[in-house]
Amino acid sequence: MKVLFVSLGCDKNLVDSEVMLGILEKRGYSFTDDEEEAEVIVINTCCFIGDAKEESVNTILEIADWRREGRVKALIVTGCLGERYRQEILDEVEEVDAVLGTASYDRIADAIDRVLQGERFVQTDDLSRLVRTDGRRILTTGGHYAYLKIAEGCQKGCTYCIIPKVRGKFRSVPMEDLVAEAAKLCEDGVKELILVAQETTLYGVDLYGKKMLHELIRRLCAVPGLYWLRILYCYPEELYDELIQVMKEEKKVCRYLDIPIQHVSGRILKLMGRKTTKAKLEENIAKLRAQVPDIALRTTLICGFPTETEEEHEELMEFIDRMEFDRLGVFSYSPEEGTIAAGMEGQIPEEVKERRMEELMELQQEIAFDKAQEMIGRELPVMIEGQVSGENAYVARTYKDAPNVDGYLFLQTDEVLMSGDFVRARVTKALEYDLIGEMVYADEFAE
Repeated sequence: MKVLFVSLGCDKNLVDSEVMLGILEKRGYSFTDDEEEAEVIVINTCCFIGDAKEESVNTILEIADWRREGRVKALIVTGCLGERYRQEILDEVEEVDAVLGTASYDRIADAIDRVLQGERFVQTDDLSRLVRTDGRRILTTGGHYAYLKIAEGCQKGCTYCIIPKVRGKFRSVPMEDLVAEAAKLCEDGVKELILVAQETTLYGVDLYGKKMLHELIRRLCAVPGLYWLRILYCYPEELYDELIQVMKEEKKVCRYLDIPIQHVSGRILKLMGRKTTKAKLEENIAKLRAQVPDIALRTTLICGFPTETEEEHEELMEFIDRMEFDRLGVFSYSPEEGTIAAGMEGQIPEEVKERRMEELMELQQEIAFDKAQEMIGRELPVMIEGQVSGENAYVARTYKDAPNVDGYLFLQTDEVLMSGDFVRARVTKALEYDLIGEMVYADEFAE
């Protein structure tokens, strides 16, 4: 039977989708991206913020119409929205045949079999369960880079976040499993591994009694075929010396770190349940830049958190202006049902949140442009992502650019290149967020 898979939300969710695809392929299912051909549709949902929840609900309702018309034989909902509203989805959308929770996605093939035999059900497991499979995945990223999910869940207790309720407590994946999975991915052609979790910096504390991300990185860097290793989602207050040291020493580790700070006002940070201060943030940023030359720092912010004043917004603006992050994303605060922050007094009007978000993004646009201008004339390795249609030009990424969230370098060359190739490029021009360059030579990492 042909399965159409819809994966929504974050890169952690994408890994779950790829695992499910691998399980289904092993069971004999084939895949399609044409709804006219699909006999089974699986929607892997997200509910982290309001926009993500709305997208998930709208997707379910749209595909429910196809199910009602008899165009598909099974409609299954998985992921965070499924975990959070599992019974409501089954009760209110009669076209949905089954809902799988976030600790049950490895049961996808059995679920489809049960639906095709006439069952309609919810399948959930205790959120302390860590899903482990044989590591077989069907990559949806093109095959030259892949996300490696090193842990599941979170127990930070941020007052705005629903993740602990839909993903459970923090659970590290055993190191030997991750190294084996990485080896298989690189054997199949992956050249860049991107480490992801709700919080990567705490990797190992539950299994080994201490932070072990640095040791995991060392072992991953020894995997044959790996060229780049990138680290996302590091809580800044959890950075530690051994992690910084391994970033300095291992050549395969991109000089890039994603450290979501969310805010800098002491009062707002406390209301958010964040365990840091503006002074500590400044100290850690200065330390990273001093010890890891040319590091690219990415962060994310939440604007319009309940009771945030104009003065606190300006304090955040001033901090961003002074810190000059290389990459930055901004979310307007979204009150999520079941979180502490959603019940707080002093909710900020939507128009105020949107205005503050726009001001932060305009400021970052100026910073990003200046940063891009500084790149002109530099030579550096870039990874080819694909060719610009109809032109002798390619889309590439530098070490400063994570897939789908950062910018690109557009490379002009008559050479024939493939996705995943590494070449050396010289930056010739800067745009607002992207760069233009010319190729210096191919095979940047050739021995």
